[in-house]
Amino acid sequence: MEVINAIGRRKSAVARVYVSEGKGAITINKKELETYFPSSLLQYVVKQPLNKLNVAEQYDIKVNLDGGGITGQAQALRLAIARALVKINAENKPALKSEGFLTRDAREVERKKPGQPKARKKFQFSKR
Repeated sequence: MEVINAIGRRKSAVARVYVSEGKGAITINKKELETYFPSSLLQYVVKQPLNKLNVAEQYDIKVNLDGGGITGQAQALRLAIARALVKINAENKPALKSEGFLTRDAREVERKKPGQPKARKKFQFSKR
């Protein structure tokens, strides 16, 4: 099997994933998964598509992660891994789609408007 690549995005985070056959090692920006994401919850989020298909020990995953915060990065990585697994075997798509792993969460931060302290918040109105 050659190297399969996929991309995942969430907020301003971008994850580029390179999947090859191996023993289940996940390397993010040349660091181990446990070092990059110390939180067990974020590690769980990243491994969700692999655990759903029971292929966590079959593939080595190399990741370039950029932008955003740690939660956005973890969710971008989950999307990228799910897309790569579908590229490897198209029969995986229904199982991943039913769990929502192939849906890109399109919510972005709304921009701040001039004359307002935040995107929606207004300065206090004084009639007199």
